[in-house]
Amino acid sequence: MRRNSCVFLLTLIAGLVMTGCSKEEVPTDTVVESSTVAEETVTMESSTVAEEVPEVDHSAEVAVVEGLSEDFVFGCDMSMLIAQENSGVVYYNEAGEEQDPLLTLANNGVDSIRIRIWNDPYDENGNGYGGGNNDTATAIAIGQRATEHGMSTFIDYHYSDFWADPKKQMLPKAWVGMTTEELADAIYAFTKDSLGQILAAGVDVSMVQLGNEITNGMCDEVNWNNIGMMLRSGCKAVRELEEEYGKEIQIVMHFANPHTADYQKLAMRLQNNEVDYDIFATSYYPFWNGTLENLQTVLQGIIDNYGKKVMVAEISYPYTFEDGDNNQNSLYENCGQRFDYEISEQGQAEAVRDCVEVLATYGENAAGIFYWEPAWIPVPGDTGMTRSEIWEKYGSGWASSYAAAYDPNDAGKYYGGSAWDNQALFDHEGNPLSSIQMFDMMKGE
Repeated sequence: MRRNSCVFLLTLIAGLVMTGCSKEEVPTDTVVESSTVAEETVTMESSTVAEEVPEVDHSAEVAVVEGLSEDFVFGCDMSMLIAQENSGVVYYNEAGEEQDPLLTLANNGVDSIRIRIWNDPYDENGNGYGGGNNDTATAIAIGQRATEHGMSTFIDYHYSDFWADPKKQMLPKAWVGMTTEELADAIYAFTKDSLGQILAAGVDVSMVQLGNEITNGMCDEVNWNNIGMMLRSGCKAVRELEEEYGKEIQIVMHFANPHTADYQKLAMRLQNNEVDYDIFATSYYPFWNGTLENLQTVLQGIIDNYGKKVMVAEISYPYTFEDGDNNQNSLYENCGQRFDYEISEQGQAEAVRDCVEVLATYGENAAGIFYWEPAWIPVPGDTGMTRSEIWEKYGSGWASSYAAAYDPNDAGKYYGGSAWDNQALFDHEGNPLSSIQMFDMMKGE
């Protein structure tokens, strides 16, 4: 990256930190990469087994979590998987053998795989916006593999063509200009068609999320009477397919930044609008979203006042501050965020375990926890291609330059690679970290 770009980006980050940035201000999908990324060619060995496998550090250990219900789900969001593999990323098991990372996760106690879906993450010429280019076909490919390895899937509909979060809820291109009633019909039709395809493909779907982090609205709408109408349509599609396939599918509502007053208000709005859902879910990033004591109070209020199950749909923690792809990580040394655990594999495992321990206090009302993008590691590159070229071609960066036409104010300025590689459960070469064992450890297996 050229010096002038670095100065600009560091200044931007410093400004966000000074204002006390939260997940809305520096969302999980935010990266500070520009089109001036260093043009470095990185080669990749074609061997199916790593020639030199570094010794895996098995030092990370966590205690069993008592009180978890039998139905508690330990999951991971693996939406980037296909784009990563298309980019030449290779994953290994603990023995240094090439292995499907989904199998590695399953072998370490992961029960379910979360997969996001965008309506149409491509431009008019078929170029992907990046971030995994996660359409329904991609979800089917990942979901079928998860099912083969004995894991259920958790489908996450953003109802956008690209990232949706508390700061950004952009309409899909095809839905622009629709009335609220038309949007509700479109959500019903899209959900019914997409989820129907997934179920018909044999994917074991256990949960479906309608909207992503919809704390401040959904589909460019902030009026909750209108949002309620749209959510009811999505629920209707899921319930019809649930009956058609004779399969229980739990419906999830997902929010970000847990605060008691805000979450009580959101749960009340869902109830007043007669939204038929099962699980109230939150993102909880320890470095952005406050204390565990606050989280426990907030979610207990949802259980007590609204009788819903609760879940942490996204969590992560860094094991290193090292950047693996010359693309600024979301978390780095002296970034101004709070780190209550050491930056190590041990700290990573403890951060997740402590959150699970909070959820365990809810007994059968705790649905589960999902680690966000544990395999989004640096792309190694093919001979003759730079990393930036690979991100553009395969969608393995958080955004490609093609996304600028859809999202000019964010992706159009900061497209690039992974800002998450230092929070993965695989190292930069694709070897599993010792922290990946935390799921089995928490179960006592």
